[in-house]
Amino acid sequence: MGKLLDPLDRRILAQLQEDGRLTHRELADRVGLSPTPCARRVRMLEEAGYITGFTALLDEARLGFGFSVFVSVKLDRQIGDQLATFEKAIALCPEVVDCWLMTGNRDYLLRIAVADLAEYERFLTGRLTKIPGVASLESSIPIRRVKGRQSRLV
Repeated sequence: MGKLLDPLDRRILAQLQEDGRLTHRELADRVGLSPTPCARRVRMLEEAGYITGFTALLDEARLGFGFSVFVSVKLDRQIGDQLATFEKAIALCPEVVDCWLMTGNRDYLLRIAVADLAEYERFLTGRLTKIPGVASLESSIPIRRVKGRQSRLV
């Protein structure tokens, strides 16, 4: 699918974004197609990379990860090998649920999900500060999420 999405593709994506557990029949009914062409379009959207997977959204707090911390990271130098070293180390840290390479004063922005402040301290002192090339860290603790969702087509 090397073309722009047509309105039907966008409706399919919007419906799947609302409920990724829809059957092909339910999805087809919602977008006004029969199941076989609808399934074919979903497969084409997957193959073209518009759909990258299906997953369940979990309640982090109920699972014991109710404490989030945003951490801005500055490296000694922002060069290829140091970036790669940092990114490989972060990939091995299950506490890091988001990691963004940034512009501006800091090199990375992380979101850490842990049980509590004590667990964050253990992660910070035991792992994060020991990654080679980390020059400084700045932690920010969110009070509450005001809005959170993925980008929408609608």
